[in-house]
Amino acid sequence: MASLTVEIASLKLANPTMLAAGILGLSGLTLKQVADAGAGAVVTKSLGLKHRSGYSNPTVVQVESGLVNAMGLPNPGIDHFTQELREAGGIRVPVIVSIYGFTPEEFAVVAEKALRIGADAVELNVSCPHAEKTGAEIGQNPLLIEEAVKTTKRCTKTPVFVKLTPNVADIVELAKAAERGGADAVTAINTVKAMVIDIETGKPVLGNKMGGLSGPAIKPIAVRCIYEIYEAVKIPVIGCGGITTWRDAVEFIQAGATAVQIGTAIAAKGVHVFKQLTDGLESFMSLKGFGGVEEIVGLSHRS
Repeated sequence: MASLTVEIASLKLANPTMLAAGILGLSGLTLKQVADAGAGAVVTKSLGLKHRSGYSNPTVVQVESGLVNAMGLPNPGIDHFTQELREAGGIRVPVIVSIYGFTPEEFAVVAEKALRIGADAVELNVSCPHAEKTGAEIGQNPLLIEEAVKTTKRCTKTPVFVKLTPNVADIVELAKAAERGGADAVTAINTVKAMVIDIETGKPVLGNKMGGLSGPAIKPIAVRCIYEIYEAVKIPVIGCGGITTWRDAVEFIQAGATAVQIGTAIAAKGVHVFKQLTDGLESFMSLKGFGGVEEIVGLSHRS
């Protein structure tokens, strides 16, 4: 039987699937539910230094092959998440806390607080396409990404991942900057900047007008990004963007992803999608004669 175990920095995952940030990650009970459903790790909703209300409704609209959302990073603030992690007690998988900040120094402060409340790792959200003055401004500038990672690494002993935006001319430069700063891994990609208009009123549907597209529509973009980043950096790459089936997961891993994050697919398939993916991945590897996931990471670069 093929082994699904993977390791990213100091984190050991029983399988290469992870809950993506922003999906079911604001409650300790839902984090535990996802872990119990078979995820190899869970990522929380993005948390900042202070409470943030987010945008007014509507914040999500369904489109062909995906969702467009502009939530505005609503969250209670990192200090108020302690109770949620207590409620999540008994989770047997790594808990990665997604964080955002307005400056490199703020990222570091939030990361330090995340460590104190029990985070196994932090994921720097420098890529939200619709939240003004948060990580997106940092995430489009390689120098600021490097500084944010360096500053964060000085303040926390947990692994630091960086979630990258595809809304730039060259995502590879962002990945290289994260690696130079000392990142333990990069996650690619976040949502693609998008917009939906109601033709009856002629007005944008979302309360914030513009949002981020997720789901199967962005999968080919994500695969391309993973492929390019894998060739450019030596740190692990975590794939995210439109993964719905085990075949999608295999494609991402062959492009260079060590693990994959699942988000929008949960809306359509529920939390059972994690077991479906791992069962399919295990069957595929056994059929092809692979002993473990590491044997197919980046396979498309060797074929």
